[in-house]
Amino acid sequence: MAPRKTKKNVTPQVDIGAEIFAALEELEKIKGIPVDYMVERLKQALANAYRKDREDHRDVPADNVVVDLSEKGLSMHLVKTVVDELTDTALEIHIDTARYIQPNAQVGDTITIPVDIQKFGRIAAQTAKQVVIQGIREAERGMVYESYSSKTQELLVGTVTRLDPSGDVFVNIGKAGEKEEAVLRTGEQIPGEEYAPGDLIKVYVLEVRRATRGPLVQVSRTHPNVVRRLFELETPEIEEGQVIIRNIAREAGSRSKIAVQAAMEGIDPVGTCVGPRGGRVNAVVEELCGEKIDIVVWSEDPCQYVRSALSPADVVSVTLVPGQKACRVIVPDDQLSLAIGKEGQNARLAARLTGYKIDIK
Repeated sequence: MAPRKTKKNVTPQVDIGAEIFAALEELEKIKGIPVDYMVERLKQALANAYRKDREDHRDVPADNVVVDLSEKGLSMHLVKTVVDELTDTALEIHIDTARYIQPNAQVGDTITIPVDIQKFGRIAAQTAKQVVIQGIREAERGMVYESYSSKTQELLVGTVTRLDPSGDVFVNIGKAGEKEEAVLRTGEQIPGEEYAPGDLIKVYVLEVRRATRGPLVQVSRTHPNVVRRLFELETPEIEEGQVIIRNIAREAGSRSKIAVQAAMEGIDPVGTCVGPRGGRVNAVVEELCGEKIDIVVWSEDPCQYVRSALSPADVVSVTLVPGQKACRVIVPDDQLSLAIGKEGQNARLAARLTGYKIDIK
């Protein structure tokens, strides 16, 4: 008796691999989206498309569909379990049929059945196109998110693009030729500052959040670190670590106090930040729409620090209150209103700068 012939396990292919890989390699060069990332997205989408397009309308589990995509082409297999009694033809194969394909098959084994995808070619091409487009969008969003996440707490130059009726201002902070909008909420705008499309402004990146339509970048003009970053730009000694900004207290649009310290002998930290003829501090003031800035010397001695923080008022004495982070300050009669400031602003900012409650007499 002649031996029984077994069925040759030939895998039908659709010859679209070379074109897809060429397109993906070009995409990687232009957009920086890895080929491997897109291949995995394509394989997943093609498997899902096949599962939903089956003639028996069975949505078989994803693990039972295997897609091979390479430069040689596209092929697909359906994984079935070998049984001696069929209950589910979509996921099971009888032992006799299995041995016709694989002679040493045993009950409980899994066997891969080649899927005839010649008729699936059109659907595969459409699916591939959709996945590539969607993958590009998602990858670009991810790249933008990572790019701006690394710039959190940094100062960026942006162009005002539009004004929302709610009062929010949208600013393009993308590189030349790129559009990436950040939102400057009403509460993060300097009071009284007006914006118009095309204006160039410096904004501080507060946070970057993932959103449906891409990353949501929130920026600020009122954060104390706006002052810090502006002085870092204007003062090389701060960038080089020769002068240190110890603390900032700010009421945006009105007044800020900044405490600085020299990191080495022979440097005047206040004079350094003020700059020749006041050029450095004036550049910061101009950027902040005329906001007044007091630069004082930080000191380890709380009494001396409070005395400096109350500048421009002259102080007679500072006495710490035992057991409390508070102090009593004596000033000359003619300096009282200056020490307190308009609506208490000078004393309030000094207290926030030093961390001490200040009682002025």
